[in-house]
Amino acid sequence: MNGNMKVHGHCNGLKTVLLFGLMWAVIMLIWWLTGASEDTLGVYLIIGVASTFISYWFSDRIAIASMGARHVSEQEAPELYRIVRELSARAGKPMPRIYIAPTMSPNAFATGRNEHHAAVCCTQGILQILNERELRGVLGHELMHVYNHDILTSAIASAMATVITYLGYALMYFGGGDDDDRDSGPLGFLGVMLSAILAPIGASLIQLAISRTREYDADEDGSKLTGDPEALASALYKISYGVKECPMPATAGNQSTAAMMIESPFSEQGFQKLFSTHPPTADRINRLMQMAHEMHGTAVTMPGGTPQVPYQQTAQPVYSQYGR
Repeated sequence: MNGNMKVHGHCNGLKTVLLFGLMWAVIMLIWWLTGASEDTLGVYLIIGVASTFISYWFSDRIAIASMGARHVSEQEAPELYRIVRELSARAGKPMPRIYIAPTMSPNAFATGRNEHHAAVCCTQGILQILNERELRGVLGHELMHVYNHDILTSAIASAMATVITYLGYALMYFGGGDDDDRDSGPLGFLGVMLSAILAPIGASLIQLAISRTREYDADEDGSKLTGDPEALASALYKISYGVKECPMPATAGNQSTAAMMIESPFSEQGFQKLFSTHPPTADRINRLMQMAHEMHGTAVTMPGGTPQVPYQQTAQPVYSQYGR
């Protein structure tokens, strides 16, 4: 690959336009049902514009801060720098900044408004359980999120979800409609109930619509970048079991960052799985192994030992010092 590398944008621009249309349709429907004044609607449209601006210009800082991550130098993490530099050069793209988050829950994510303002973050946990080949597969996946412009699309989706959610909260507290407009009472109540129920669901669906597709895309494109689909398949297997054994505590900050991560960092059970922002890990692994078979034309096996044994510590973790 080189500077003319073709990436799969997968109609991110069209998806963004369609999602914007969906958001405004929901807002106008709720506004009409509740008899909300134009002034009230205007306030939340301003909130939406502000959220979009902040998400675009400061998305990397917000995501990094929410994880308590710190920037590491090449002297601190030479192997990590070497892998990222190699893959960036292979893609003909600028090298992103590198961060490490102080949590033992294994995960990684990329953030930033474009490839010139990007950052890649790995947790201490993922550096403990993956060998160098597997880590290379993960980093290839994350870099392709940047090159496919997924990060910007996700930031806009997050802003839209914020608008819908805050509009729902406002209607819950203010009941929609003016105090002197008694005729809007029943409609106002209906709108409040719909907002309270549909706002969080709508927010989840917006992120789900983007995130599940983009994870498959980044798996495929990242594997083409590294030339090693088996490595990413093996890494996903280890990460999925690592998250089960050491899930990340949900906070207001990392919940917004969760959709960016290579694997859902939370323990999802029952109904929560319906709104997961990540596709099933088993499906991703099967796709990657099929891709490896097509790429190499021979039978393939995942690196790092038999996959039947869950969450095995690798014999030589990449950065064991960060786990202390």
